[in-house]
Amino acid sequence: MSDLFEFKKNKIWLKEYPIKYAGTKFHSRMSIIRLKNDNLFIHSPCDIDENLKKQINELGKVEYIAAPGYYHYFYIVSAQQAFPETETFICPGIEIKLPLLKFDWILGDRTDVRLLEDFDQVLVRGNKYIWEVAFFHKETKTLFLVDLIENFTDKTKGVNWSLKLWWKYIFHMWGNPKPAPEYQFGWKNKDAARNSLKKILHWDFEKIIISHGDIIEQRAKEAAIRAWNKPLNN
Repeated sequence: MSDLFEFKKNKIWLKEYPIKYAGTKFHSRMSIIRLKNDNLFIHSPCDIDENLKKQINELGKVEYIAAPGYYHYFYIVSAQQAFPETETFICPGIEIKLPLLKFDWILGDRTDVRLLEDFDQVLVRGNKYIWEVAFFHKETKTLFLVDLIENFTDKTKGVNWSLKLWWKYIFHMWGNPKPAPEYQFGWKNKDAARNSLKKILHWDFEKIIISHGDIIEQRAKEAAIRAWNKPLNN
């Protein structure tokens, strides 16, 4: 496995890794955030092998692991095994998918009191297919999403022709950041969705780290408003 990438000096590290889904190939992304207490928060973990575990341990002590999305739970057990003394937070619905999973808390709109200096968070409501908890890291003004925005372009690494075919010609998402298709087909309660998204847009974020596709580092809030135009305005 490749090394961690330091996105924000001594604050945020990223790890990209390949995944396969319904005949498509693309990358997903794990994030590691240094907290105010100097410990680490793992957001949407990947498989943790011994080499990666060593790299993470060199950064500091892992205190929390978060599975922030309805489809972002596959490597939670791997992370728990690598760092057994951590607490685990999960997105609503994962406890149904993995009934034997041990976890400490189901994420919602309220940030854990121990993390109030580090994060704001919102549970994105109103969709019948997918749930997600958005995190805003206050110190670096960075928004962390998993599926609420995907950003595949000609510069994106690790994608195959099948994904490009679907995302460019079927979903019209190539070079056009939008929520994952499950979101687009599943908005059942527009008022609830709009309320959640407006809470996120109230945050003063300057960058968006997403799980799939290119990170958004310029005019991040404008990009989010465009991506969420349908649930915000319809």
